[in-house]
Amino acid sequence: MVIGFLLAVFIDQKVKGEGLLRTTFLYPYAMSFVATGLVWQWVLNPADGIQQAVRKMGYPNFVFDWIIDQDMVIYTVVIAAVWQASGLVMAMMLAGLRGIDEDIWRAARIDGIPRWRVYLSIVLPMLGPSVATVFVLLSTAVIKVFDSVVAMTQGGPGTASEVPAKFIMDHLFGRANLALASAGAIVLLLTVLALVAPLLYARSRAAVRARA
Repeated sequence: MVIGFLLAVFIDQKVKGEGLLRTTFLYPYAMSFVATGLVWQWVLNPADGIQQAVRKMGYPNFVFDWIIDQDMVIYTVVIAAVWQASGLVMAMMLAGLRGIDEDIWRAARIDGIPRWRVYLSIVLPMLGPSVATVFVLLSTAVIKVFDSVVAMTQGGPGTASEVPAKFIMDHLFGRANLALASAGAIVLLLTVLALVAPLLYARSRAAVRARA
């Protein structure tokens, strides 16, 4: 969310080549999660990716083997997911920024308020609905992540990068354990509902107050 918001702020400065930048930042989200996972698997592979490239540049002791490290492998999934999802956040935040009245910026400049303070104290509260929507979308995406994990790590090393959706699919199709897979699916559904229900409740309350 932070990276996507910063990208949106950057593009909102009326930079040159805005259309190209928007397309570039949003393009990763258009890729399938499987393709993203395979690309990052290659980039992070110690034998072929970043580690090997840096060593060939003259740093033979450089180590970047997170994808095969049980303690760090989950962060490689995070890196790939952030790279793919930040463009979507950027697009939604940019739409919210473009909806802010230009008079607010003029008033802030006249009052001498620092630009960072305007974003923090005025703009972000006004982007509340956009932030809430992005939060729900990203939270549900995290809970149901499957494709990128399978493409990158297959849940390994061991079970270090195992995720709920992969657990369900493995027990349903790999082990034919319908009962355990169903139980996992119900828990996953309840988790998603726990995230979505408060937002839906808040929106319904806001709609009732608006009608009143």
